[in-house]
Amino acid sequence: MSPRSDAVARKASLAITPPESGGPDEGEVVRALVTGEPWAAAAVWNKHAPKVFRIAARVLGPGADAEDITQEVFVRVFSKISGLRDPDALGSFVFSVTVRILKWELRRRRVRRILQLSDTADLPEHPVEPADSEAREALGRLYAILDTLSADDRTAFVLRHMEGMSLQEIAEAVGVSLATVKRRLGRATKRVSSLVESDTTLAAYGMREEARDEP
Repeated sequence: MSPRSDAVARKASLAITPPESGGPDEGEVVRALVTGEPWAAAAVWNKHAPKVFRIAARVLGPGADAEDITQEVFVRVFSKISGLRDPDALGSFVFSVTVRILKWELRRRRVRRILQLSDTADLPEHPVEPADSEAREALGRLYAILDTLSADDRTAFVLRHMEGMSLQEIAEAVGVSLATVKRRLGRATKRVSSLVESDTTLAAYGMREEARDEP
């Protein structure tokens, strides 16, 4: 990866202007990136970073540093770009890298929570700032429920219910079979539905119906 690409990934702002229409196609951008053209890294960042940032924020939840995750995704993309067999598949490649890094982050967090358990198996008390509104509280409750899912199940649930992706799109992004995605999503939906069912705050915001949505 060129120093220029690394600098763009680590320092570029997420206040990105939309890419201009009529520019080079993805194949041309990838070839330019591999040969070290100075404009290519910025072009990749401008086109794909907003979506990566949005997905990271939705998967990890409020308070997560989605900007750091986004930068890490592009550091990985730029370092691996020379191995991309199909230059026209850049968008799929960026998304697959995003999913892998998010799943790693979710697993790291789960290990962290396990290691922080007290002798009574209760999570330690931490000061929590009061919610700004009922909606903020509901969102926090929803993500507390998502925290109980495995990384694989949570990723499938968020991509389906928050990103609106099809089962086939999820399978391709995650690199598993359609049947595996259905199992993960079914398991996650059943658990989330059960927990939302017993939470009056979430039910008041209509999340009960969303959690019940069948894959």
